[in-house]
Amino acid sequence: MGDYFDDINSMVIDVLKEIGNIGAGNAATALAKMVNTKVDMTVPKVKILEFSEVPEMIGGEEMQVAGIFFKLSGDLNGSIMFVLDLDSAYSIIDLLMPREVKELDEFTMSALKEIGNILSGSYVSSLASLTNLKINISVPSLAVDMAGAVLSVPAIQFGLMGDKVLIIENEFLEIEASKSTKGYFFLIPDEDSYDILLSSLGVSL
Repeated sequence: MGDYFDDINSMVIDVLKEIGNIGAGNAATALAKMVNTKVDMTVPKVKILEFSEVPEMIGGEEMQVAGIFFKLSGDLNGSIMFVLDLDSAYSIIDLLMPREVKELDEFTMSALKEIGNILSGSYVSSLASLTNLKINISVPSLAVDMAGAVLSVPAIQFGLMGDKVLIIENEFLEIEASKSTKGYFFLIPDEDSYDILLSSLGVSL
C-alpha cells in the first residue's frame, strides 16, 4: 500500500489544522474547568512527519513520556493518543492536586488518565460536532515508558497506512502559576475513516 498522506494537498492540511485549532481550544476550556483556574494555549501546530521523526520531535527515543491511548469507534474507526513528557505530566497533575513528592503512583496515574480522558474527549467531541459524525472513545489506557516504546502503539496503527503521521502539538499555559504543559495529540483514523472524515468536511482527495 502506498503512502496515504502523499495524496493530501494543502487545502486538506488547512482543514486538518482548523480541526486541531477548534479541538485544542475546547480542550483548553475543559482543562481550565477541571483545575478551576484560567488556562490559555498557544496556537496548535499541526504537522505531518515521517514516523521516524516523531520521537526526536518530543525529545528523543529515550525520553520518558506518558501516553494515554483511546480507540475510536462509531462513524470513525481508529485511535487517538495524547503524549506528554514526564515534566509536563507532573505539571498538569500539580494543577489538579499540588504535591511535594514528584512521582507517579497509582493515584496520580489514575488522575493522569482522567486528565487525558477529558482533554481527548473534548477534542473528539468538537470533531464530532464539526463533522456531524458519531464518534465514541474507549476507556483510557496509560503507558509510561521511553518515547520509542510508547510510540510503538500508534506506529503499529500508522504502519497500516504509510510512513507519515498527523500530529497536533498543544502548549497549555496556566496563567496564575505561569506553568506550561506541552502535549501532543495523535489522531489516527483508519484509511476508510479518513475518507469519511474529509468527506464530512466537504473535502475530497
